[in-house]
Amino acid sequence: MAEKYGIPDYKKMYPDASEEVIAELRRTERKIRYQEHDLKVNGYEIKQEERKVIKIPGREDSLERLVGMNKQFVNGQPSVEEEVFHKIMCEQLHRAFRMLEKEEQDLIYRLYFKKQSEREAAYQLGISQNAINKRRHKILGKLRKNINYFL
Repeated sequence: MAEKYGIPDYKKMYPDASEEVIAELRRTERKIRYQEHDLKVNGYEIKQEERKVIKIPGREDSLERLVGMNKQFVNGQPSVEEEVFHKIMCEQLHRAFRMLEKEEQDLIYRLYFKKQSEREAAYQLGISQNAINKRRHKILGKLRKNINYFL
């Protein structure tokens, strides 16, 4: 039989569970029910001096009501698959980056993370901009090769 307020009888459901586990299940169930109630039910605020009652709407809303109010939803969010693919590719890129020599890592860091131009990097390193460009292309080729190695 279910307990008071619709909380399941965890003793019957899990006869081998310890008292601590049962107590935690009850506490968690009560917390969930409280949060569900808090989200669904409207609240009221009474302002004595103004003699007003202000309705505070619940925070849960239905899709039908939001569509009826012409609320717009973001369509451009990436799918779960796209996010997972992006995360995997970033991990592969970081592994490939760690395989580069220190000087190569420094140049990529300057150009892509600090957003320095080739000319700025060349000036700071004391070499020509053309040399920076050639090194960048060589390093990017190495990165591609290393990433394909991991895939």
